[in-house]
Amino acid sequence: MAWRSRTRAVTAALTAGAAAGALAACGITTLGGGRDAGGPVPPGAKAECPSTPAPDGTKGRQVRGMWIASVGNTDWPKEPGASAAEQKKQFTRLLDTAKAMNMNAVFMQIRPNSDAFYDSPYEPWSQWITGTQGKDPGYDVLAFMLKEAHARNLEFHAWFNPYRVSRHDDLKKLSPKSPARKHPDWVRKYGEGLWYDPGLPQVRDLATKAVMDVVGKYDIDAVHFDDYFYPYPEEGDFPDDAAYKAYGKGMKRADWRRKNVDTLVQSLSASIHKAKPWVQFGISPFGVWRNKSSDPGGSPTSALQSYDDIYADTRTWIKKGWLDYVTPQLYWTIGDPRADYAKLAAWWARQVQGTGVQLTIGQAAYRVGEDAAWKKPAELSRHLTLNAKYPQISGDVFFSASDIAANRRGFAERLRDDHYGRPAIQPVPARRGGRG
Repeated sequence: MAWRSRTRAVTAALTAGAAAGALAACGITTLGGGRDAGGPVPPGAKAECPSTPAPDGTKGRQVRGMWIASVGNTDWPKEPGASAAEQKKQFTRLLDTAKAMNMNAVFMQIRPNSDAFYDSPYEPWSQWITGTQGKDPGYDVLAFMLKEAHARNLEFHAWFNPYRVSRHDDLKKLSPKSPARKHPDWVRKYGEGLWYDPGLPQVRDLATKAVMDVVGKYDIDAVHFDDYFYPYPEEGDFPDDAAYKAYGKGMKRADWRRKNVDTLVQSLSASIHKAKPWVQFGISPFGVWRNKSSDPGGSPTSALQSYDDIYADTRTWIKKGWLDYVTPQLYWTIGDPRADYAKLAAWWARQVQGTGVQLTIGQAAYRVGEDAAWKKPAELSRHLTLNAKYPQISGDVFFSASDIAANRRGFAERLRDDHYGRPAIQPVPARRGGRG
C-alpha cells in the first residue's frame, strides 16, 4: 500500500539521522523574507532543516498540512486556461513550499462545484482548470498531482464538496454534461449560487458515486470534506419544501436536514472503508458545533452553530466513529470574546477523547495581517504551542497554500522555526492500529 511505502521512506530518513540533509538534498525551496517583513518563496533557495528538536517538544508524529483550494482559482491553478506545463510548474512549486515547511500532507480540492479534476463518468471537467466547464485539459490532472505529492512523501487528501453546484445561479451556464443541467429538479437557487438539495436520495447517490469513482481509480490517501453541507444562512430559508414534503416523514425540518447529512456521512464512510480500508475519511467542519447557551454540551462561545445553521451534527459523527479524523476550523485568535481559540481547542480535545477519531486543527493562515487581532505574526505559532498541551491534538492544517507561500509578516517562517524545524511522520489512524 502506498501509505506504507511513504511512511517507510520518511522513517528511514529520520532513523538515519538525515532529517536535515534528506530535505536539502531534494533541492527544496524555502520561504523568503524575515519574520517582520515576510516575502515570497525565492527561486532556487534551499530548505533549512535544523536537527535540534523544537523548543516546545513538538511530537514526532503529527499531521502538518495545507489546503490547496481550486474554486475561484484561489490557490491552484492560479488562473484558468494556462498551459499544462505552466499549471504543473505552479503545482509543484506549492508542493515544494509544503516540503520547505516540513509539512507532510496536502488537501487538494478536486470536486469544487459538481465538476472534476479528473476524467469523471458523472461530471464535467472543472472550469477552474481551463476556464470552460467540460473542456478536457489534455492531461490527467489528478494522476499528475498524486504522483508529485507522493514523490515528496506528502499524503494526498482528495477534497470533495458534496452539494455545491456553482457560484452563480444560471443553470444554462453549466456544461451540458453537468448533472445539474440534466436534472434541474435536484437543484435549488439560494443566495447567489446553485446547490443540490441534500434531502434528495439522488443527490446523495451522485455524491457517493463521485467519491467512490476516485477511491476506486486513484491512489489517494483520504477523502476529505470541508464545512459546506447545507449552505450557510442567507436571506430566506433554503427552498427544500418539495423534498421535505416527499421525505420528511413527520420529522421536524431541522432534524430531517441533519438526518440527510448524517446519512451521507455514515454511508460514505462505510463505502470507502469497504472498498479500501486504508483510505481515510475526514471532515473539516465549522469550528463551533453548538454554543453552551443552546446545549449544555456545547462550547463556551457565541458564534454560528454548525448543528443549527448548516445542519452538520459534527459531534455525532465523532461519537459514532464515522470519521477517521476531524479538522475543525478554529479561525479565531486566542482570547477572541466570541470564540476563544484556547477554549475551543480544549472543547474539541474532549470530544475526541476515547473515540479513536484523530483530531487536527484547521488554522486561518489567510487571516494573518487581516485586522488588529491578527497583526501579530506569532499568533498562529501561539496556537501550536497551546495545542502541544493536548495529547488528543494530532496536528494542524492551514488555509491556505497561497498564504503559506506568501509568508505575510513572516508568520510561516516563524511557524517553521518554532514548531516545524524537523520532519514529522503521520500519526497511525485508529483503523490501522494507532491511537487515533
